[in-house]
Amino acid sequence: MSHVETETAGQPECWRRAARVAVDRAAALPTTGERIAVVGCGTSYYMAQAYASLREESGQGESDAFAASEFPFGRRYDRVVALTRSGTTTEVLDLLLRLRGTTATLAVTADPAAPVVQAADEVVVLDFADERSVVQTRFATTALTLFRAHLGLHREEAVRDAETALAEPLPEGLAACTQFSFLGRGWTVGLANEAALKMKEASLSWTESYPAMEYRHGPISIATAGTATWMFGTAPRGLAEQVRATGARWVESGLDPLADLVRVQRLAIARALAQGLDPDRPRHLTRSVVLGGAAGA
Repeated sequence: MSHVETETAGQPECWRRAARVAVDRAAALPTTGERIAVVGCGTSYYMAQAYASLREESGQGESDAFAASEFPFGRRYDRVVALTRSGTTTEVLDLLLRLRGTTATLAVTADPAAPVVQAADEVVVLDFADERSVVQTRFATTALTLFRAHLGLHREEAVRDAETALAEPLPEGLAACTQFSFLGRGWTVGLANEAALKMKEASLSWTESYPAMEYRHGPISIATAGTATWMFGTAPRGLAEQVRATGARWVESGLDPLADLVRVQRLAIARALAQGLDPDRPRHLTRSVVLGGAAGA
């Protein structure tokens, strides 16, 4: 069994532990009313999008999300939150060091010995969710569960839904689709973006992701027999029927959206193995991007 299969299967227990960490480390996490920016790279950036949207939607403060390399230094924030599994990513470290002494920073990482521990003012370590696979699964969802719990938005039902997502077989024929479009609304747009990335990384699949209401504005033209459109959360009225009318497959589960992401992780692994690919070591990728010299060079 690959590392990523084992790590994907361990998510329910990681989520339960993350909910407890949210209580134990509440003082380190953003407080209601703070204006924050959440940054990351790759998967961590998409989890940042989901968290920022959840926090602002719940009325707990203005919240923006940026790829670490695109942070707008001209804006003022009460706190910058950095997500980084390895704690070694160049763009994240450069950003935190540049903010030192001017803006409060918090890093959420999996490695208590990583350089980010010294670069950030506060650190929350989720070492129980660390991974050996290059492809992120449980660290990303565990970090988002930490934030959901801190916001008061995590429920045990989400964990049970994750267990369901792991136990039930994937829909028959889904792995044979030739193209996947992932859709979300609000915080689940970040999940849709992450789903598309996961499928690309692990299985070299042709994927796209969009806010659900934008899908009608052009992207639906790609829908046809043999393609799949996957909705995270509740779909806009009439969209499922429009997609089915194209001949494409419509996918929605009724599970908690974060648990539904677990189904995508499983699909990505299944497609990788079916093609003889190593889902732990996607081509051209490493566990962390560490650049020589300045990140922007």
